Amino acid sequence: MIRLPGLALLLLAGTASAQKNLDKIINEKEVARIEKVLSADELMGRRPFTPGIEKAADFIAAEFKAAGLQTFSGSSFRQTFSIVRPKQISASATVNAIQLTPQQFVVVTSQPDLKVDAASNYNKIRIAAGANLFSEARRLAGAGKNMLILVDTSFSKNFGSLAGLKRNLIKSEYNVVFILTQEDPVTYLIEAKHEIPEPQSLSNVVGILPGKSKKDEYVIFSGHYDHLGIGKPVDGDSIYNGANDDAAGTTAVMMLAKYFSSIKDNERTLVFAAFTAEESGGFGATYFSRQFDPAKVMAMFNIEMIGTESKWGKNSAFITGYEKTDMGTILEKNLEGTGFKFYPDPYIELDLFYRSDNATLARLGVPAHTISTSKMDAEPNYHKPSDEFETLDMKNMAEIIRAIALSSRTIVSGKETPSRVNTSSLK
Repeated sequence: MIRLPGLALLLLAGTASAQKNLDKIINEKEVARIEKVLSADELMGRRPFTPGIEKAADFIAAEFKAAGLQTFSGSSFRQTFSIVRPKQISASATVNAIQLTPQQFVVVTSQPDLKVDAASNYNKIRIAAGANLFSEARRLAGAGKNMLILVDTSFSKNFGSLAGLKRNLIKSEYNVVFILTQEDPVTYLIEAKHEIPEPQSLSNVVGILPGKSKKDEYVIFSGHYDHLGIGKPVDGDSIYNGANDDAAGTTAVMMLAKYFSSIKDNERTLVFAAFTAEESGGFGATYFSRQFDPAKVMAMFNIEMIGTESKWGKNSAFITGYEKTDMGTILEKNLEGTGFKFYPDPYIELDLFYRSDNATLARLGVPAHTISTSKMDAEPNYHKPSDEFETLDMKNMAEIIRAIALSSRTIVSGKETPSRVNTSSLK
């Protein structure tokens, strides 16, 4: 494979000035500057609800402001929401005059008192036999609507596991009730009381670059900036720095924000998002996704662990869910002549497409993919204190980020739109 100096001559990128901006802004030195801050011991592993992650959020917000981005809403780059951990005190359910056992229903709510009956006008939806229970349950529970979800009795053995959806909740006015039944509830009454502890706040960091002719169409560049914090010491080191996972992806998002803000040729609105709490349940991406009409999101580039070489070596990365849309084909076409190569995800058995922050929007049909280089079967520092700055390849990281910028250009310009994920075939 040809080794590229700054992705060579930018054969299809358009202008010499664009190449100059690309190399000037997305360079090894600047990538290293940002990566060093995000993975420093001072941030103590960026665990949610700690001073370290707050420092990281402040740094990202300051960089977004310096790049000339606008806030997504309000005056702050922080997109703040609350997590609650409800404790159920009591619950009962009657359907068509039959009293249900506790094993036949699950109430997911962040409200202390809940009463649902036929007059409540909840959206009534069924999860049919043969569906993926957990994928469908997560998708429906995150839809931002009051839901009465009827679950086919073929899921009796696994139904109780849906209680896991209520352990940590994004505080919301919406409620979801799962009922294990074959019947169509005509009359029903579900009542529940919960003890709701004091909510805890989390923040994504989000900036936008408004589009020109297609400002109501969105292209998202994202990565998560949280990690594991302080953990079990290994060789005397207890700080899980998360340099690759995912300070590397967050660094890429910040570099792309600087680049696109500099050239200002985006017809579509670009959204740059650093998500919180990916490691503890994907809460940041879930909340973020609820702020968008998925039909208006044209593409999502989620970037995760790009600090090490891929299994194919330098100047290469893989795309999760490559076969689910034609987005990978578009990106490959935009990179023709550069020598950089995107590959389909080689770790299909790990189901990575639905395990990162792209998943919430992907389940809604958005061509939302994760770009990574992580050798998932052989990353020696994954989720260890040894995931530190010194283990990463800054030069290769810069090449990957430049490749993402180049590969996205026809999508950013509105000239091409990837096909949608077929949600009827959710895994």
